[in-house]
Amino acid sequence: MSQLLSVSPVIPYIVLVIGFILLVKGADYFVEGCSGIAKLFHIPTIIIGLTVAAFGTSAPEAAVSITSSLKGANAMAVSNVVGSNIFNLLIVVGLCAVIKPVKVTADIIKRDYPVCISVTVLMILFSTGFFLNGFKPGTLNRVYGIILLILFISYLAILVNNTLKNRKELLENDDSDTGNKISVPKCLFFIAAGLTAIALGGDFVVDSATEIARSLGMTETLIGLTIVAFGTSLPELVTSIVASKKGENDLAVGNVVGSNIFNILFVLGMAAAVCPIDLSTIINPMFTLYDMIILLIVTVIVNIFILIKRNINRLEGALMVIIYASYMAYIIIR
Repeated sequence: MSQLLSVSPVIPYIVLVIGFILLVKGADYFVEGCSGIAKLFHIPTIIIGLTVAAFGTSAPEAAVSITSSLKGANAMAVSNVVGSNIFNLLIVVGLCAVIKPVKVTADIIKRDYPVCISVTVLMILFSTGFFLNGFKPGTLNRVYGIILLILFISYLAILVNNTLKNRKELLENDDSDTGNKISVPKCLFFIAAGLTAIALGGDFVVDSATEIARSLGMTETLIGLTIVAFGTSLPELVTSIVASKKGENDLAVGNVVGSNIFNILFVLGMAAAVCPIDLSTIINPMFTLYDMIILLIVTVIVNIFILIKRNINRLEGALMVIIYASYMAYIIIR
């Protein structure tokens, strides 16, 4: 891909447009397939959002961070996860709320969002060695990576257990018309086709955008926090917006919260387990810790919005977008 992009200065822009098209159409098919599976098997849509949708749309983050870790590109491995999570919360949820106020379920409030906050705090503790040497960048070693992966498996087990309980309730209360439901093979085709388009689209966007950014003289950390974070989060963005427009708010919110948990526990955990990430080797390493603190603050702010009325209205969504724009200005000029 890199050789193709370097052939002509125009090609990266063409590939960028193709990537966006694949992401949008892929998300449309993916949401349709996930929603169909949820209805056919009486699985709560929120669970689909927290698992299948979150895993699928976070595939680009996993590929970028793990590959970056193996290549020793520590700045890209970490900044991609942090930048993507900030983007998911402020832009993905914010834009969805601007389009249509987002209602948040009790499960998200009581179970999933507290987990999201907790794993963000844990990431900061691991990154500083539990502050044993003060507020200084440390190393995300293999032990920390394995702990994150174990927590990820535990979280999945809790979701599966809750799914089985909720499925029984849905079966008892279900009186819907099965005539409007699409078949299992069609659902699986939509999910597979959607994921393939999303993966290809994300890859095209990241490669082309990174090529464009490097030609403009951007640093690796800045590329990770902006272009790559934006590119790898596009699946979450288009999937959640499409889900919101289709009235599947549970899928939209679950996708974002699930993706953020997935990014820290699995993506960062797997990257650290495969190859320890030494944050002290990054250019301006303190900036990486500052970004993690900003992520935690943003996560808490969004949680406050949710707790006030158990939803995020258009005004709050617009404020979240403004906060993200301010953050972008900060990391560009620092």
